[in-house]
Order: sequence, then structure tokens, then C-alpha cells
Amino acid sequence: MKIGIIGAGAVGSACLTALVSRSCAREIAVLDRDRKRSEGLVTDAQYGAVLCPYAELQVGDYSDLKGAVLVMITAGVNEKTGGATDRNDPAGRLRLLETNATVYESIVSQLRAVAPQALVLVATDPPDPLADVVRMLGHERVLSTGTYLDSLRFRFHLARGLGVSPACVDAQIVGEHGTTEVFLWSSARIAGKPVLEVQERASGQDRKSFDTRSSGRSGTPTLP
Repeated sequence: MKIGIIGAGAVGSACLTALVSRSCAREIAVLDRDRKRSEGLVTDAQYGAVLCPYAELQVGDYSDLKGAVLVMITAGVNEKTGGATDRNDPAGRLRLLETNATVYESIVSQLRAVAPQALVLVATDPPDPLADVVRMLGHERVLSTGTYLDSLRFRFHLARGLGVSPACVDAQIVGEHGTTEVFLWSSARIAGKPVLEVQERASGQDRKSFDTRSSGRSGTPTLP
């Protein structure tokens, strides 16, 4: 199976590492408007890939995406570059939409020309609106990362605060990947038990510790 990654920044690098280590594809093509950046990423990843199941990594152009089953788009401006770091700003990551939609117009038109059947996974902020942009540009097969990362963070902080393994935690965040996301406390579970029930059994010290450690980053949960 062939997978493409468009964008060789921090997110693209994380995606490539995950794909290689989990043996998700036999062939992975990495594209970036700065070819030297994608070359550096692929070179570094190839060395670590020696310890993983075989995958052919290549620095590619859009023509190399032909036959790709999945194309992950991570290109675009990030929060810092796009001025969306203020967690008190109601617009949040939506401030990046106009700029990144322009970036996507160029990407999707070239992608559709060579891989019209590929499933596109949008990882650029804001992911859900940009997935709609991809659809409006004529590529129907598209998903976004949505609030998946937020849900993983939710699970991590619940586990750390209650002293359990994250593998025991089932918790979700819904809505947008941004300021209006919603923590689903009522459905959160620790080893099948409601997290609120588990929290009620915890000591006051445990709860205080959880609140303190979770409040250091905006978007992390505090027990109600």
C-alpha cells in the first residue's frame, strides 16, 4: 500500500514516524514545497526505519502520489505563525482557515490530477472546516483528524490524574478542534466504570493533585 504525506513539518514528521513504526505501508512518499526539508525528513526517518518492518521512503512530487490509497495533508500555517495562540480568543484556530484554505486550493487541485481516488486525511488546523474545503474543491473522499488528538489528551490527563494506565481510559471530546470543543464527562470510563464515580471515591488529595497538573495547559480537563 502506498501512502503520501504532504507537508514535512512537525506534524508531517510525526505522521511519518508513526506510519513507519507501525508498518502501515510498503511505500511512503513525502512532499513539501521546500524539497530540502522533505529530503532531510526522509533521510532521518530511513535510518530509524532499519529497526522497523520494511517500507520504501521517498522524497516525492505530486506525480509520485499516483496510486496512493491515503494522502495525509499536514501543510499550512500553524497556530504560532498564524497568530492563533490566544486561548481566550473565541475564534481560536478558525483564524487560520482563510490562509490554509488558500494553501489547500493549490494542493487539492494537483492531488486530484494524479490520485483522484485517494482518501485524504486533513491534519492541518482547523481540520473540520478544511475537510469541507477539500470537498468543495471536488474531492469527496476526505476525513479530518477532528477532535481525535483532543480525546487522546483527555484520556492521558484522566489517567495521570487518577493514577491509572491510559489504556484503561475511554473518553471522548466532540465538536471542533478548538475553543468550542465539549468534554463528554458523562460517558468517560475508567476500566468500564464511570469516571465521575471513580473520582467520587478518590481522596481530596488525589483530586487536588489532578486539578493542579491538568490546569497547566488550556484545553486539558479539570474534574467537575
